[in-house]
Amino acid sequence: MLREVIVVEGKSDISAVSRAVEAEILCTNGFSLDKRALARVRAARRRVGVILLMDPDTAGEQIRRRVVAAVGPCKHARIPRAACTRADGNIGVENASPEAIRTALAAARPETLEPRQQFKNIDLVRHSLNGTRNASARREQLGAVLGIGDANARQLLRRLNHYGVTREEFARAIAQVDAVIAPETTL
Repeated sequence: MLREVIVVEGKSDISAVSRAVEAEILCTNGFSLDKRALARVRAARRRVGVILLMDPDTAGEQIRRRVVAAVGPCKHARIPRAACTRADGNIGVENASPEAIRTALAAARPETLEPRQQFKNIDLVRHSLNGTRNASARREQLGAVLGIGDANARQLLRRLNHYGVTREEFARAIAQVDAVIAPETTL
């Protein structure tokens, strides 16, 4: 059983996560995140910690930010978009396989209050993560390897610095990305 409480968006997500792991799970009820739901998340965070596992879409990111603003820094688990998208285009945790959910939870990273400035835009450019035709695909792959999710260049830089990614982790992840998607020179 996981020690931390997992926070998801909806009831369908609870079912999917329950099939993957044994854990206490709280639901935000999507955007209707009310004071009672936030109080439960806040109490769980103080008691044992929480892991936010939201859909990899705009709404999921907004809910994630609202929860963090209300309760403080949390651990973040992210399922790659491709691993939770149905053929009809529906994106959500409820569509992910138990293995994808377990992988995301195992890679959950805490967000720091004081972001480091270890990574800069030049790091993204050097590794074809910004300014090349395949930068988006490389960022998506890197996010999956590091467990920090798909992001544009600005968000990726923020996550690298806020989630405590080390230079060594980054180098290993870049090597994995290079094996799948070759780097390009800038446009």
